[in-house]
Amino acid sequence: MAVLSDSDILSLIEGQALKIEGFAESNLTPNGYDVTIDEVWLPETDRRIKEGVAEIPPREWFVIGTREFLELPSYIVGGIWIRTTWVRKGILSSFGRIDAGFHGNLTFSAYNASAAPVELPIGERFAQVVFEELKSAASKGYHDRSGNYQGQRGITLKPNDPQRKDKSNA
Repeated sequence: MAVLSDSDILSLIEGQALKIEGFAESNLTPNGYDVTIDEVWLPETDRRIKEGVAEIPPREWFVIGTREFLELPSYIVGGIWIRTTWVRKGILSSFGRIDAGFHGNLTFSAYNASAAPVELPIGERFAQVVFEELKSAASKGYHDRSGNYQGQRGITLKPNDPQRKDKSNA
């Protein structure tokens, strides 16, 4: 696998092989793309913040939905990394890969491990997606292998989540 540069990412977007709904060139990094916060959900109080600033209490779990809707082709995967800006403030999160062929918004689970509240402005960059090209295209993409979250819009914690806006592939 090879990590794609900013120019590789732009070429794929211009050729419409890779689609990022809500794309902003200012979110490109030398080797990735920063996705932004669209919504924050605080499960303990069931508060959903979609504008302004979400204040995350100390030692509280929260969930973020991204503004961007990604469409990866069958030969591109994405690695997700939290931006170090948030790590330095005490935010912990575990990320993985976005499968080849995935289409949807991303949902991140995170935890404020600090002893102080942390402010998360809606629209702020939260995580970086590092795109990598597979040696060969997947014979079966995400939709064909599991597809549990294919087409998700908004925060989605499970395939049959009642908050899920697009249930066509559930």
